[in-house]
Amino acid sequence: MAMKRLYKSDDNKILCGVCGGIGDYLGVDPVIIRLLWALFGLTGAGIIVYIIACFIMPRRPRRR
Repeated sequence: MAMKRLYKSDDNKILCGVCGGIGDYLGVDPVIIRLLWALFGLTGAGIIVYIIACFIMPRRPRRR
C-alpha cells in the first residue's frame, strides 16, 4: 500500500504550489483550496501560514 504524502505541486502552481499540493493530497480542485486560502488570508494569519508552508512543504522527488 502506497503512503500518501503531501508535496508542493509542480504542475498546478501559481506562486509556490502549496494550494495545488494540498488539492492533490485531498483530492479536491486546487481552485477551491485557493479560494478558501484567500478567505483565510484576509485575517492576516493566512499570509503568514502560506509563507511558512512554502518553506516547510517539500517538493515532489523527481522520477528517474
